[in-house]
Amino acid sequence: MASGPDEAHNGAVREQTLDPGVASAGLTRTVRSSRPFDVGSTVSPLRRGAGDPCHQVGPDGAHWHGSRMPSGEVTYRLAQDGPDGAHARAWGPGAEEFLDGLDRMLCLEEDLDGFVPEHPKLVEAHRRVPGLRMLRTGLVIEALVPAILEQKVHTKSSYAAWRTLVREFGSPAPGPAPPGLMVAPDAGTWRRIPSWKYHRANVGPQRSQTIVRAARVADSIERTAGLDPVEAATRLCSIPGIGVWTAAETAQRAFGDADALSVGDYHLAAVVGWSLLGHPIDDAAMIDYLEPLRPHRYRAVRLLMLSGQARKPKFGPRDPITDHRHH
Repeated sequence: MASGPDEAHNGAVREQTLDPGVASAGLTRTVRSSRPFDVGSTVSPLRRGAGDPCHQVGPDGAHWHGSRMPSGEVTYRLAQDGPDGAHARAWGPGAEEFLDGLDRMLCLEEDLDGFVPEHPKLVEAHRRVPGLRMLRTGLVIEALVPAILEQKVHTKSSYAAWRTLVREFGSPAPGPAPPGLMVAPDAGTWRRIPSWKYHRANVGPQRSQTIVRAARVADSIERTAGLDPVEAATRLCSIPGIGVWTAAETAQRAFGDADALSVGDYHLAAVVGWSLLGHPIDDAAMIDYLEPLRPHRYRAVRLLMLSGQARKPKFGPRDPITDHRHH
């Protein structure tokens, strides 16, 4: 079928090639922005650790991901295409739907006119990382479940649990995906995983029960993607076991919410304090200090981290990792 530029939309120009007859080639689309755009910094929050079964980064820097669209499973590959674009290739029954929403997912239409940081480190961070965008996958359960697994535990432990559960209960990613690439379980599967399987994956009962509760109302949870981010987060927090931190971590990936500050994070307030003020602060002080940056508080934190200017002195040994399998 013919390919060529489609209509411009808020600075993004897309090219799409649909050739269902060549399965191995998949479907392709290229999107561009009127401003610099960076694939890696934008999509890296989708990756839950170096061994994430659902996300791999190839030797060429391309990002491979397995997802579950409403229309079906999809494997997609995103690669940088010049200083202002991304080239996508997708396979599986969800490929066309994924490509149709690509510019929205990558937030290419973001308006940054209201983002005017004053702190010299944030000004410099914005200069160093001009291609950062937020993420709006619209896939709420996909973002929510790993966030629940990360509640109040070491990142290393939560990533290991995610790997264990996805590898056992997920599906192989469609198309010519890299070896081991998986699609996470659907809501029905998360709901039916036996409690002892969660236990074996080192997931305590509070987190596993929260996942099951969320999976039971998955249809209504997925509909929050179409709401205002504040209203969406409020609805997520109405589910027992989901608090502001988990809702923010979900909003950062599913809703494109540039203001989704991870209040309650074990390290974040201290990192913000040491980086911008030269001393540690608590959550309340962080909220107060970053208030002038609303609605871009999460964006400011991401820029700080990506620019290499975040700092936090190390004091003493880390807390031990809790092994729920021995309780």
